[in-house]
Amino acid sequence: MTTMPVSLDLDAATVDRLAERGREAGQSQSELAQRYIEESLRMERHPGIIFVDGPVGRRPALRGGPDVWEMVPEIRGVDPTNTEEIEAIAAWMHMSALAVRAAIDYYAEFRDEIDAWVATHDELAEQHRAIWRAEPGLPPE
Repeated sequence: MTTMPVSLDLDAATVDRLAERGREAGQSQSELAQRYIEESLRMERHPGIIFVDGPVGRRPALRGGPDVWEMVPEIRGVDPTNTEEIEAIAAWMHMSALAVRAAIDYYAEFRDEIDAWVATHDELAEQHRAIWRAEPGLPPE
């Protein structure tokens, strides 16, 4: 990614909070500011999407719902104008059609990023299955 210098005038309290959070996260103020600005722009463009931390990193999720990558099997290839299909997915997943539509729209814009999350989790799941299957006393596949 190419970076460009930008000058920002921030109030002292914001700079202090950014510095404190940087120390906690082990990141520079520039790295955090970049992340916060990018995430805010994405959340503004895609209402209903938030960003959450977890053991495998920071990722986009639906507010009050699953991570966007977790919805890919249900939303991949869905026509965003097909209201019936979106409502069926929403009913099956016990969420609003608005939330499903938010995931579809976010996935459409950031497909490569979300597909990378899916691939990472598929690899981790396979590694864990291999470890589990190697346990003594388990029946063969």
